[in-house]
Amino acid sequence: QVEEGAISLWNWAVTKHMGSVVNDEQRAKLRFVACRLACFCEGSDPPEETIRRQILMCMKTGKGWIDIGKADLADGFLEIATTSIEKLYAKLLKRSDGEADVHVHKTDVEKNLFKVLSYQAESAVAQGDFQKAMMCVRRCKDMLLKLPKETCYLSILCYNFGVETYEWKRYEQSSFWLSQSYDIGKMDMKYSLGKEMQAKVLRLLATAYFEWDCNLYVDKALKAISLANQENLHPAGVFLKIKILLKSGASDEDIISAVVEFLHHELSLDFCLNTAKLLLEHGRESVAFDFLKSVAERFESSLDLGKITLLHIEFLLQSKRELLAKQKVEEVIIGHYTGKQLLPEALNQLHIILWDRAAKHYEAKSYSEALHWYNYSVSFYTPGQIDQNLAKLQRNMASCYIHLKQVDKAKEAVKEAERCDPNSIFTKFSVYKIAVMEKDTDKAVEAVIEMGKLASQHEDKLKVDENTGTNLLSLAAQIALENEQQVAAVKALEYLSEHLQDCHQLFGALKCLVRLMLSKVMAENEEKRDEDVNSMLTYLTLAHKRLAEPFTEEKFTGDMRILEAHWFRKVAWNLAVQFRDCPEKMRDFFLLSFKLSQLCPSDKAVLIAQKTCLLMAAAVDLEMGRKQVTPFEQTELLTQALQHLQACKEIWKVLKLTGEFAKDPTDTLLLLYEFEARSKLNDPTLHNLMESVWEQPQTEVKTLEIIASLAMESPAHYPGLCKKALKSALNLHRKQTVIDAVKFSKCLHSLINISLPTGLTDLDACVLREVWDYFEDALSVVSSTDAYPEIEILWLMTRAWNTGIFQYTIGKYKEAEQWCGLGMRFLSHLGSLKKSYE
Repeated sequence: QVEEGAISLWNWAVTKHMGSVVNDEQRAKLRFVACRLACFCEGSDPPEETIRRQILMCMKTGKGWIDIGKADLADGFLEIATTSIEKLYAKLLKRSDGEADVHVHKTDVEKNLFKVLSYQAESAVAQGDFQKAMMCVRRCKDMLLKLPKETCYLSILCYNFGVETYEWKRYEQSSFWLSQSYDIGKMDMKYSLGKEMQAKVLRLLATAYFEWDCNLYVDKALKAISLANQENLHPAGVFLKIKILLKSGASDEDIISAVVEFLHHELSLDFCLNTAKLLLEHGRESVAFDFLKSVAERFESSLDLGKITLLHIEFLLQSKRELLAKQKVEEVIIGHYTGKQLLPEALNQLHIILWDRAAKHYEAKSYSEALHWYNYSVSFYTPGQIDQNLAKLQRNMASCYIHLKQVDKAKEAVKEAERCDPNSIFTKFSVYKIAVMEKDTDKAVEAVIEMGKLASQHEDKLKVDENTGTNLLSLAAQIALENEQQVAAVKALEYLSEHLQDCHQLFGALKCLVRLMLSKVMAENEEKRDEDVNSMLTYLTLAHKRLAEPFTEEKFTGDMRILEAHWFRKVAWNLAVQFRDCPEKMRDFFLLSFKLSQLCPSDKAVLIAQKTCLLMAAAVDLEMGRKQVTPFEQTELLTQALQHLQACKEIWKVLKLTGEFAKDPTDTLLLLYEFEARSKLNDPTLHNLMESVWEQPQTEVKTLEIIASLAMESPAHYPGLCKKALKSALNLHRKQTVIDAVKFSKCLHSLINISLPTGLTDLDACVLREVWDYFEDALSVVSSTDAYPEIEILWLMTRAWNTGIFQYTIGKYKEAEQWCGLGMRFLSHLGSLKKSYE
């Protein structure tokens, strides 16, 4: 049952493989299992049929493993196959009846043994066991006398071994296998590979010797290639022979002999040209030139004759025979106009050669010589012809003329380029160079604008490679700066900053722009500089935008980003300080400095800078809001100020954790700015803000007085808050060891004014009582010092007296007597004015 199962599995694997159901590796595994199972069922004396099946299965299984690259798994099965072949042979001998039978059986067995040995050789080569492979092949070779039909198979097997070992650069082994292949191929001409294959084997054998050690094995290599060419002449064989001769340092005579040898055969022009190139590469110039002349004679009637001419020109140039090369080119030009034109492909190749030679002279700064070669190229174009290559040629010539200071000729060349290719960024660049050279600023700027437009056209037929566009604009900026054309340089750099993707280049361009514009702004008067200041804002805004973007450039690290951010934030800060006479610009620069600083590490210095930027921005918004603006504009400015203050408060909280800021006025400024903004916006949260102020004992008098003033500054109207602030301020004045009478008088004046409005007669009794107390406070201070301003005493006396008169007019005589009496109590404290009022 196991045996039947093994056979079924084997047959299933064969049929499924034919239908591509299983792949080679899966089939090898299935055969492995089936073969192992069959071997288990062999028994002590298996019948002939079983042995034959076992030989077949083991051979196929072994070959399967070799074919999928697992040769080590094949060896065991091939050994079993060998043992089984011996068993079969012994069994056949026992039952044979006569001489004829023995011969048939022996031949049958030898065929199988030959195959097993060849598989063992394959396995050995795959595993790098050269000795074993050699031994197996020799046994196979010995068997060829009885199995002549296998000659071809064994020869190809050895050739394959030669190819494999050649690819592994095991030249010694490769040469052995290829020699064996050739020798085996000669053993029986009836079953030989044929002359073409034999020549192929010999060519590879010669190549193996050549690459192994040409100096040591030159004779063997030459012998092999000579045999190959005798068997079957092939261009590759001829070429290889010349290569071997050249590498071995053979004399010119030997090489000429080899070259002449194959000129008698029908070989292609391309092959002849490659041979000529090979000769020149190895320094055999005279042989190469003579050979080329022979080739030209042989292919005189060929349409491809131009190829020989081109190669001749190239040879002359490579061997530094430029004068002869020029003569040859001039011959081609004459031929072009006398009916001996080159084919289009050859003509294009000639243009490439001419341009390449011109470019070499240009790089060497031999501009006149470069023009000479460019003029050769121009000779092949007809007058009025429109061609983009001609435009490029004219641009190159214009560059040469510019270097030679021949401006008129340069203009002429550029004009031709514009005729052929007007919408080329390269043509515009040529126009630009001439404009700069002539110091024609308007034309230079116009050309840069055109270049900028063309650099951004990425989706139409005029598409320019992005790098090309930016490189040309960079060069344009550089040329302008070198020629002190600042306006053109700025325009070029502006386009660059819009299109550059490389971070290093972009920030370099922006820095250059900032420096250029800064020097310009500093030299301008106030009227002219607005536009340039706006440009500076644009550059810094772009710098922030690009620095804030996520990017993955390996060359532009995080540290580099921080350095750039610091540079631009400091510039923005300095500009803000520089333009303090223009509040709006100052605010914009401070805000930009703040945004850029957010891209830097938040150390103490950066936090202080951020706090100052936001405070200054808020201060400017409040200042602008106080001016004559529309209610909408004022609301917008005050809202912006609040936003800046909120951000500043958050930074200030963090900053205060880093150290002592006892004398820092930030808390006071934040309070005053926020109070002003909220009071003028009629913000319902204003009272909540002030609650925290009333609770703070350390609030300064000045702060409270400013709050009182702001509470009544239009459009704010908070008399209650004003009074409260003034009362708090007055209390602080009273608590001073020595009262400052002047400051006290001003505060009291404001408090009385807000509490006792002028012109009101119908006043609440409690208001009068409150105000009466203020007057009593004033009398107390006036009595205790001579420093109380006389004008303030006069004002207090007058207000008290007038209040009494108002009471009198409404029939409140008792109150009138009290207030008029209060006023008269101030009279005695007047100085020079006393007599006037007594």
